[in-house]
Amino acid sequence: MSATLAVDSGDASGAGSTAASGPAEQRSAPPRERLLALDVFRGLTIAGMLLVNNPGTWSAIYPPLEHADWNGWTPTDLIFPFFLFIVGITTHLSLTSRRRRGATDRDIVTQILKRGSLIILVGLLLTGLPYHEFVIHLPFGAQFDSVTPHLGLSHWRFTGVLQRIGVAYLCGALLTLRTSVKQQVMIVVVLLFGYWFAMTLIPVPGQGEIGALLLNTKDATLGAWVDRTVFGVNHLWVGSRTWDPEGILSTFPAIATCILGVLAGQWIAGDRPLLERIVALFGVGAIAMMAGLMWSWAFPINKNLWTSSFVLFTAGTAAVTLATCMWLIDVAHVKWWTWPFVIFGLNPLAAYVAEGFFSRIIYTLVRVPSGGKMIPLETAIFERGFAPWLPARDASLLFAVVYVLLFLWLMWELYRRKIVIKL
Repeated sequence: MSATLAVDSGDASGAGSTAASGPAEQRSAPPRERLLALDVFRGLTIAGMLLVNNPGTWSAIYPPLEHADWNGWTPTDLIFPFFLFIVGITTHLSLTSRRRRGATDRDIVTQILKRGSLIILVGLLLTGLPYHEFVIHLPFGAQFDSVTPHLGLSHWRFTGVLQRIGVAYLCGALLTLRTSVKQQVMIVVVLLFGYWFAMTLIPVPGQGEIGALLLNTKDATLGAWVDRTVFGVNHLWVGSRTWDPEGILSTFPAIATCILGVLAGQWIAGDRPLLERIVALFGVGAIAMMAGLMWSWAFPINKNLWTSSFVLFTAGTAAVTLATCMWLIDVAHVKWWTWPFVIFGLNPLAAYVAEGFFSRIIYTLVRVPSGGKMIPLETAIFERGFAPWLPARDASLLFAVVYVLLFLWLMWELYRRKIVIKL
């Protein structure tokens, strides 16, 4: 999903395969094997993103494939934090690899700043697609149409998924570059507790109440007030205009998600026996899940607010999922199911950018005549090719599955041609 995932994974894979002699090869072989599980985990997450982002119709979706409306969680709410957790893991592997190749701190910081900035830039460009209003008439009465108001520069959304990933990568990488494990744990504690205190104890301007009493009102939280004050309503998420799911304050705990991934990466890359690392990763992940659920009694699990309980719960779930992948692949050697996810996981930037561009075209831009009116190309395909044959939810799900398979074919072509898109 993110450029960071693509770049860091490539560096880490290189670190596992560029040894010059026998002893170095022996030291590098285990990390290379462990990275297969990481690629599978990343590929699972990308396939999940494609599935939930592209239903046949948003009016007929099975509940697990929808985001929780506000408090609570569904499997769909795990996808974004899983990406940030993976960013943290691959960031540690990448920085360790670069140090082994002789890079100085100056070189590493320069590379971090470059990569993070490029990720943010790509996110902004995707947010702004297309850049100008235009209409192009196509054969058979279709038209390529860009007239949606929020795509104009005066309504350009500054925040977004890739933008958050870029900021979290920048901060997570810089904060863990020269800090110890204990210091990194303390940074996470400060971020999570500081965010909790800020969101619940500070009175929200204009509301006359502390944040704890307003957490269930989407546009009355402290985070919503900060976003409106800094960006103005025209530059917020078009789905609300009054609050933003990737807003400023909620990015701080998202940085903690990334740093928890760094801590997991340090453990995974350690010298202890593989099974011991897997068991500990699974156990700590389960404890984090339980701690997040308990914290939710006071600070509800909420993806849109990226609450501290959400951070612990989702990072724990990510650790448990990765540990399970590692056990299946590296201990039980059950690998027959992994190949499609490896293909997705090796080219995450290509999958994310292509999905954003292609979905914008078929869901928004290209319109075709139907029943005397112009409808999106995606709607026409769904209504004619899927909806007549199945119940609404099943047809919508089948459309999403076909979409995933289409992208699997596209990623397979890149894989077959040995093309990996990086920043």
